[in-house]
Amino acid sequence: MSAFNDPMFKDETAAREALESIRWPTGPVCVHCGATEHVVRVAGEKQSHRPGLLYCNDCKSQFTVTVGTVFERSKIPLTKWWMATFLLCSSKKGISSHQISRTLGVTYKTAWFMTHRIREAMKDGPMGLIGGPGVTVEADETVMAKSPKTRKTGPLHAKPDRQVLSLVERGGTLRSVYLDGKDVRGALVKHFDDRSRLVTDGSTVYKGQADQHESVDHSKFEWARGDVHTNTLEGFFSIFKRGMVGTYQHCKTGHLHRYLAEFDFRFNNLSKLGVSDRARTVIAMKGIEGKRLTYRGPDKA
Repeated sequence: MSAFNDPMFKDETAAREALESIRWPTGPVCVHCGATEHVVRVAGEKQSHRPGLLYCNDCKSQFTVTVGTVFERSKIPLTKWWMATFLLCSSKKGISSHQISRTLGVTYKTAWFMTHRIREAMKDGPMGLIGGPGVTVEADETVMAKSPKTRKTGPLHAKPDRQVLSLVERGGTLRSVYLDGKDVRGALVKHFDDRSRLVTDGSTVYKGQADQHESVDHSKFEWARGDVHTNTLEGFFSIFKRGMVGTYQHCKTGHLHRYLAEFDFRFNNLSKLGVSDRARTVIAMKGIEGKRLTYRGPDKA
């Protein structure tokens, strides 16, 4: 059966119930005071009694499942939110806001609004250090620039190419950060556990950053020496760049961290790890709580 036949993509009640089961697996929780025992559903046909309305007898407040999430105050049907999240989670190299617009039958600005909030939901919460004792971590950087074959020589004082650093635990989590003018060493201090075994290319910037450090010299066409390689990150960068250049094409620096979160999220929930497209969508939906973004529009933000 096609995934698009799922009721949560077609029926608003099913979509709301699916979201409630994810956010409140043991029953509704008041988003204002945290009460659980005295929360009831508001019934009736008054105009103010919108579907899914809940009432807390402890703090005397009303709320729905979208309050306190990236979906709060959105007039977009939950069925479309589910569909957009599924499309973004199941597309290996991402899916453009223009394509979301055409598929869901919404305006481009609405699609842009949705995709950025879904990326925000994909972002990890408070993050610890990557690696640890006995853990092998690959580290590498990439520059977000066009191929040397096609790029033109820029003006003398052109802005430097944007640089991204990624760290990945072998068999574990990957994290990417935009360096934003910061050096690699500073980023490593913030994100890398120096008790790890660090594997990199031949760049001198990594020297002295870990007690155990091994590298391969790409300048001498050395790509792997046993388990010393950065092939995991090379594969990730390939998908990331194809997505950013081929699918998204344009990305303002202020939004880059969300695109990085999107590609990191899909890598950390790969199908080969047993995570299906639907399961990946559910995981993304679990991240909607406690996050808000104000809407300014794609041409203003």
